Amino acid sequence: MTENIVVVSSNEIAGKNILEHIGIVQGSTVRSRNFGSDMFATLKNIVGGELVGYSKLLASAREQAYERMLIDARSKGANAIVGFRFQTSTITQGASEILAYGTGVKI
Repeated sequence: MTENIVVVSSNEIAGKNILEHIGIVQGSTVRSRNFGSDMFATLKNIVGGELVGYSKLLASAREQAYERMLIDARSKGANAIVGFRFQTSTITQGASEILAYGTGVKI
């Protein structure tokens, strides 16, 4: 049950009072490219254009990290998240972490 969690990138929620700061909430996933995507990406680098396989991979990874953050928030008793952000980092060649994080609060 994460659908009732309010998530904003600002430090306040318009029209709401923050009653309690729970602390950092986060969710992450580590994804790697696959051979097929790499082959098509190499060809696209020659002719130009969007790397659709990578775009889909990153969209899926962001969604999973976001959902995991909501689960973390709910498990800690938060019903809202302020200061929401995404961050990416390279773990190793061909693998990246997508991190969704913010501050869990009660409103």
